[in-house]
Amino acid sequence: MQHASLSASQVRALCRSGEFSGSTAGMAAGHVQANLMMVPREHAFDFLLFCQRNPKPCPLVEVMDAGQFEARCAPGSDIRNDIGAYRIYEHGQLVRKVAEIHTYWEQYQQEGLVSFLLGCSFSFESALIEAGIPLRHIQQQKNVAMYRTSIACTPAGRFSGNMVVSMRPVKSRDVAKAVEVSARFPRVHGAPVHIGNPMAIGIHDLSQPDYGDAVVLLDDELPVFWACGVTPQYVAELSKLPFCITHAPGKMFVTDLLTSDAAGN
Repeated sequence: MQHASLSASQVRALCRSGEFSGSTAGMAAGHVQANLMMVPREHAFDFLLFCQRNPKPCPLVEVMDAGQFEARCAPGSDIRNDIGAYRIYEHGQLVRKVAEIHTYWEQYQQEGLVSFLLGCSFSFESALIEAGIPLRHIQQQKNVAMYRTSIACTPAGRFSGNMVVSMRPVKSRDVAKAVEVSARFPRVHGAPVHIGNPMAIGIHDLSQPDYGDAVVLLDDELPVFWACGVTPQYVAELSKLPFCITHAPGKMFVTDLLTSDAAGN
C-alpha cells in the first residue's frame, strides 16, 4: 500500500506498533499533520501565549487537557505512542530519543502534562503536488530540510528564541503558485515567510540543515521557506525549559482532520 493512500488511523497504528518510525511527509494525503509540544502544566499558559503571539511557526490545532492522551482531532489515538519518535529535553538539553513516552507520562501523572498540537506544512504538500509543484524530499523519500534562522519570535514568559523554517526548492515560474496554494492553509503555517537568499534570514549553508535532510537546489529553482513547527524545540533549548517532550523532526502526529479543515475562509 502506498503511503499517501494510508488513512490517518493506519499511520498512527503503524507508529504505535513500532512498524513505522520514519518521516510522515507524503503520508495520509489530505489529512492535517501536527507537531507536538508537551510541557508540565505549570508552563502551559506561557507556552499558549507563545503560540498565540507567534501563529506562523506555532499554529494551534488543539490544546489537550492536562493528563489527557487521546486527541479530540484523532478519536482513539494515544499521544504517548502514536508518533514515530519522540525527543526528551531537560534544562534545554536533548537528553533522549525514544519510541514511546509512557514512562515519562507516569512520572508527571500527578502534575499532568499538557500537549499542544501545532499545524505542520506536510499538511498542504498534497495540495502543492496537485497544483503541479513537485516536492523533491518526497520524490527522494527524505525528510524535509529545516533550518534555524535569525527571525525573532515574540517572547512569552520564559519562552523566547528564533524561528525554524522548512525549505522546499520551487521552480521560479511556480513560486507565485506555491505561495497562493499554501496561503489557503493558515492553520498549518500558510504562506512562506521568505523566498530566495537564505543569508537574509541567517542561513549560511543550505547543504547543512539543522534538522532533516538536504536536497539539491537546481539552477531554475528558488529556495522557498515556510515557518516550521520545530520552532518550539529550538525555543525549549534556548529558554532552558526544565522539561518537555516533542516529536522528532519530520515525524508527525497524523490527525483525522482533513486539510480542507485547515483552509482559511
